[in-house]
Amino acid sequence: MSGAREPAGAPSQVWLTAVDHVQLAVPQGSEDLLRTFYCGLLGMTEVPKPPALAARGGCWFRSGPVQLHLGVETGFRPARKAHPGLRVCDLDALAERFARHGVPVNWDHTIPGLRRFHSEDPVGNRLEFLEEGAAASNPR
Repeated sequence: MSGAREPAGAPSQVWLTAVDHVQLAVPQGSEDLLRTFYCGLLGMTEVPKPPALAARGGCWFRSGPVQLHLGVETGFRPARKAHPGLRVCDLDALAERFARHGVPVNWDHTIPGLRRFHSEDPVGNRLEFLEEGAAASNPR
């Protein structure tokens, strides 16, 4: 990056069109535990990593257009604030499913009209789950 800034005002072109994936860090050797959570509890499908990346460990998951890439990080520490916000079709059913399996469910009612809860994956990464069709988390 050159450090140059666009002048104030509306941009002449919108460059971003979608989020392709979200990358979360994980400790080495946690792949089977993560598969149980992301495939078993969340119903995601594991996506094969390209061979050059598979050698690094970690795993990739997909559910519809949502992709999560879990990459091994030396000296891993879970993200405590940063998190993906994931929309789900039945928030209450997911919360009940998590509770039955001992996964934390922390409801957050701070934004009026937005139903959501925070949880964490088996290695401690923070995750936010939002009700499909609810108001945007950053209304304008």
